[in-house]
Amino acid sequence: MPTTSQQEKESSTSRATKHISQLHLDSSIRNQAQRVHSALRLAIIDGLLPSGAALPSSRVLSHQIGIGRNTIVTAYEQLLSDGLVEARHGSGTFVAVIPPPLANTTARSGIKTEASPSAKRPFALGQPRVGPALLARLAAASRRRISAADPEDLGYGDPRGSLHLRRQIAAALAVDRGLRCDPDCIVVVSGTQHGLRLCADALFRPEDQVWMEEPGYAAARATLAAGGAVPVPVVIDDEGLDIRAARQRAPDAKAAYVTPSHQFPSGVTMSMRRRVELLDWAENADAWVLEDDYDSEFRYTGRPLTPLAGLSTSRVIYLGTFAKTLFPALRIGYMVVPPAAIGQVLSARTAIDRFPPAFMQDAVADLMSDGTVSANLRRMRKYYRNARDQVAKIISDESAGVLIPSVPAQGLHMIVHLASNLDCDAGQAIRAHAGVDAILLSETRTDTTGTEAFILGFSGFSPEVLSEAATSLARAARRYAR
Repeated sequence: MPTTSQQEKESSTSRATKHISQLHLDSSIRNQAQRVHSALRLAIIDGLLPSGAALPSSRVLSHQIGIGRNTIVTAYEQLLSDGLVEARHGSGTFVAVIPPPLANTTARSGIKTEASPSAKRPFALGQPRVGPALLARLAAASRRRISAADPEDLGYGDPRGSLHLRRQIAAALAVDRGLRCDPDCIVVVSGTQHGLRLCADALFRPEDQVWMEEPGYAAARATLAAGGAVPVPVVIDDEGLDIRAARQRAPDAKAAYVTPSHQFPSGVTMSMRRRVELLDWAENADAWVLEDDYDSEFRYTGRPLTPLAGLSTSRVIYLGTFAKTLFPALRIGYMVVPPAAIGQVLSARTAIDRFPPAFMQDAVADLMSDGTVSANLRRMRKYYRNARDQVAKIISDESAGVLIPSVPAQGLHMIVHLASNLDCDAGQAIRAHAGVDAILLSETRTDTTGTEAFILGFSGFSPEVLSEAATSLARAARRYAR
């Protein structure tokens, strides 16, 4: 009578035989031995071929899958080299004992390797509209840059980034924003969060406090915290960050993170009185102001506002990005750093990634210099303004007063307040029923109490999609209020 261990071995071998017969061979792999090796390797790592299971002989497997025996022998030899199988003299080839970390694949651990499909649903933030003509021009510029590269272009670059791009950024900031800066004080980064992390690494000590807007940008809060800083939430009002409240909450803070031209998520513009007060505090406290110029390029009435860095360049670090003016996948942003801090920031930069990729930066600079970027920005302002008005009108007409949109003068999202008589769970319930990607105002606060509202991104979606989503949200709110 077979023992328990013998029964388990026979059972695992039986399962292995079943999975061998269902082996999936990837036709995109041209070499047959590699094709067989890849299929067996994945089956072993995924646990479909369990540890200790006997693999069929090369002759049997060759017959089962219709591939030559020598090919199977080569695949088995590769598995032996990998340490995934072991050959036992006179017994055959068996699956090796796989350590638990190797057996836990990302699929079974619940870690997603791709962005969730919901990230592109209506009202998601950070979804600019990108036309094929813009992509074609960028592709052409990139090809020209690569094909015309000289040996210097292929070497290690300046840690500040492409000089061509930095000059174009400096010229654009001077004309469009009234911010005059030396290209040598511009640092090209992969985005706002990258820039904030460099600031944390270069300028802060562990446990340094940073004033943060409340409600505010959660990604910035998380980035600074990961860099060792201590975010201190400070309430905003209709003038922006309350400097007096900030002084009371954290009198020894070493920095303030603000979005003064277009506060996220409220859309409030910081008053001049508060701007002067903030700059005076930074100068006297030897502190830094981290100015995130969030969506400020998209102003629908008049020109973009002058940033804090345009008023004082000694204590303000200005952060901008091409994520919305072009698209997020470029991973190109920039910082304007005061001369007193540029050396420390560059030291932090070289310790992490030394210098940014150059070819795409130069291609973007070419599109800035020939007017492509500014022309695209003008077109998109008109498109987004129409999208904003469309969403606001539908929600106002269809929600019967349950939702109250606040039409913004700039930016790519709007705040839509819920009627005051709804309960605290109304926002989550309405969002779930409507099937949209709206962020709740409470989700941008460290203290989740207080009034509730939806934050609706209206860029990057067709008029038809926005119309359907706005109608669905308004009707879901109306049904909930009954």
